Order: sequence, then structure tokens, then C-alpha cells
Amino acid sequence: MKLSKLLSLLPIASLASAIDLTVTDSASIKKAAGIAASKLRALYPNTESWFIPGEFGLIQTADGKNNQGYYWWEAGAAMGAWVDYWYYTGDTAYNDIVTEALLFQVGPDRDYQPPNQTLALGNDDQAFWAIAAMSAAERGYPDPPKDKPQWLALAQAVFNRQAKRWDTAACEGGLRWQVFSSNKGYDYKNAVSNGLFFHLGARLARYTGNQTYADWAVKTWDWSLHNGLVSKDYKVFDGSHIPECVVSSKIQWSYNAGIYLAGAAYMYDNYVINGDTANAAKWKKLTDSLLKATDEPFFNRLPEHKNIMRESACESNPPYTAPPTCNTDQRSFKAYLSRFMGVTYQLINDDAMKTWIMDRLQASATAAAKACDGGSDKQTCGLSWIRGTYDGSPYGIAKGGVGEHMAVMEVIQALMAPNTKPPYTEKSGGTSKGDATAGSGSSSLTAADLMQTEPTTTADRAGAGILTTICLGGLLGLTYWLIRE
Repeated sequence: MKLSKLLSLLPIASLASAIDLTVTDSASIKKAAGIAASKLRALYPNTESWFIPGEFGLIQTADGKNNQGYYWWEAGAAMGAWVDYWYYTGDTAYNDIVTEALLFQVGPDRDYQPPNQTLALGNDDQAFWAIAAMSAAERGYPDPPKDKPQWLALAQAVFNRQAKRWDTAACEGGLRWQVFSSNKGYDYKNAVSNGLFFHLGARLARYTGNQTYADWAVKTWDWSLHNGLVSKDYKVFDGSHIPECVVSSKIQWSYNAGIYLAGAAYMYDNYVINGDTANAAKWKKLTDSLLKATDEPFFNRLPEHKNIMRESACESNPPYTAPPTCNTDQRSFKAYLSRFMGVTYQLINDDAMKTWIMDRLQASATAAAKACDGGSDKQTCGLSWIRGTYDGSPYGIAKGGVGEHMAVMEVIQALMAPNTKPPYTEKSGGTSKGDATAGSGSSSLTAADLMQTEPTTTADRAGAGILTTICLGGLLGLTYWLIRE
């Protein structure tokens, strides 16, 4: 071929999707997920002087919004995403990062409450690390050395700590968003904290066969309905304030919907395993209702973009004249709805529901791949999947891109759900060792410590006081609008 003819083809080639994806071909799915996984890996700052294992970096900006860094919970979410990546693709490239992070961040009581997170610890933050450990147990991820905390025991420790925080003094139950009373948000009972507690309880019930976890899951589900976090038509709203105890933010976020959806699917399969047909039928119906409630807000609010996932509360609308309002956290939310739709597909025994899920995952993955034609390598992914091309989202270590690339990786790898086994249980292949008493207390933890209205130790209290003066303004700048409309 003449050079002139070759050069004439280059502009056309540059317009092609950077991530080539055939949604029905396993090899193509794995390759495409691998591209997104490598872009996510490039943002993990383990070559930086300030690096801490299990963190993506936090930058305090002059305006106090702190919207260029990542909070601790998102790194835990990324570790869970990479666990699933390993399971769906067989690629071990990121296992060393995942294992190091999941063990480094456990804290002195082995319950994902490390001292460096004392200032801003939320129940949701802690729970995202717990469900990453739970995924490691369920997916058969390589177990830690015997002298280290085990995946199942870590998930149980977090569950036990949070069960002690169940707060009947306000709103007749539920978990508060923040663990410590000194933190903004302690007066907020939100869907993500309570949804993750429900979700984790359902997974522990299924994995271990222990009815106590199922009882807690039912209790939390019932409270979520009573409080209005989950509406009568199964929409999931953001949260309610104390003392009003009525939903004050009816924003719908995709991750909240996904968390409750998968929790219901785990409950369904738990009862299938136990031969309880009545409860299995109940939770199958609830799973279907939660699933269908995701359609309008997250897939088909814009009919011209059929079945493509969208964070409607903050992404731009066509013709995209206004920028998106999604903050750093919210740019990752589609990752978790994608993940939890994939596992729901694996757990639910219903062809119509499976088809409904896969229609949306395939359309979303196709669109997401097309949104990854940015940057000098033409493989940088954007926030919006409906635009059909990169939208200019920031990318760089401690600058941006973690949420966007995690979401693309998760929606693509979830296409492997039909071709892989569902999550293991202790009786079906799981090897992780548990400890039903983990996190429930020791001689050094009083009842007040377990309720955690204040930092546990004198050192933690002193550190929290110093850091509050320095950092709290930035923390509140990012979260305030989320909890007060």
C-alpha cells in the first residue's frame, strides 16, 4: 500500500472506538475489560512519595471543595471491582495490589476502621471495604496467609461492628451515615449505609447459612421500607434527617438501587439454597420490583438512548450545553449498579429477568466502550456513555478518572456473568475462614466504644481534633449538598 493511501485512512481510524467490544464474545469482553482495568491501574499512585496502600490520593483544593481527590471508600470499591475482574477474566495482574490493600487497611481491630480514617469514618465507607472482602470470599480469591485476617472474618467483623450501631433512639432504628457524633452527617440516616448493611447481611446469610444474618437483613429491609428510603414502588431515595425521620432527599443514585437490588437477590438465593420456597418467592418478587424500578431513572429516561446506563441526577442532558455536576464519588456510581446487576443475573433463576438485565448491560457496555476514545492513547474513558465519544473528563493520578474507568471495567466484565459460576458459599467451594465473633468486642472495647459515637482511643481523639481544624471544611464542601437539598 502506498504511504499516501495509508495516511488517508488515519483520520477514519482515529474516529473508531478505542475499545473494540463484541458483547457476545468472551474473548472480546475480557480484552475490553482488560483495557479499562489497565487505565484504572495507571491511576493507582504506588510510585508517588505520598502513597499509602489502598488509597488513590486526596488533594485539598484552595476552594475547599476537595473534588480532585478520592475518599477512602472508593479505593475499597476499586479493590472489589478488581476481585471481580480477576474472577471474570482470570487475569491476575492486579492481585498483588488488591491483597496488599485489603490487608493494609484493616486497622488494629481487623474491622476496616484504621486510625487514619477516624476523622471521616462513615458506615458506608467501612462497608465498601467489607463487601470487597466478602467478594474475595465468595469468588474464591486467593486466601491471605494464615497469620493474617481472613476475607470472611473481615466481612463478619464489619457487620458485627455495625449491628452494634443500630440506633433505635432516632427514627425507630437504622444506621446513621457517620459513625462519630462530631462528624457532619451524624444526623442523617441514608440509603447507602443501611443498604450496605442489608446487602452484607444477605451475603453473609447465604455464604454461612447463619440465620442471624438473614434476620438482620430482613429487619433492615423492613426498616428501609418503613422509613421511606425504599418507596412503595421500590425506588431508592438518598436519606432522611434526624429528628424529622422522613425522606428529605429524593435524589436517586444508581449505586443505592444496585446495593438493594443485589441484597434482595442474595436473600432470594439464600432461601432457594435452604429450600424455603415461600421466602424464595417473596424475595424473587422483590428483586424483580427493585430491578424494574431502575429503568426510568437510570436507563430509559431518554428514549433516544435506549437501555444505556446514565447517572441522571448529575450527568448532562443533550445537547450537553451544561457541564455535568457529578462529584468525584458520583462518577463511580454506575460501576456498582453494573456489578450488582451482573451478580443478580447469576443468582436469580428467571429467564425474563436475565434477559432484562443483559439487554441493559450489553447496550451500556457498547456505549461505554465508545466513550473511551479520549487522551493521547485514544483509550481514556469519559463519564457519559450516551454521547458516543469521550466527554473530556479529567484523567490523571489524584486528578480524575478512577470512577469513570472503574465503571467501564465493571459494566464490560459483568457481561461475563452468564459464562461464570455464581458466588460460592461455604458448602459450594468457598475456602475463606470466618469468625462469627469478629468485631463484636474485646476486653478493650466497651459498649460505648461499639456504638462509636466518639473516636475509640485518646490518640484517635487528639488526631481527630487536629485534623478537624485542617480538613473538615474540605470534607463538608464535598458532602454538604448531598444531604441537604
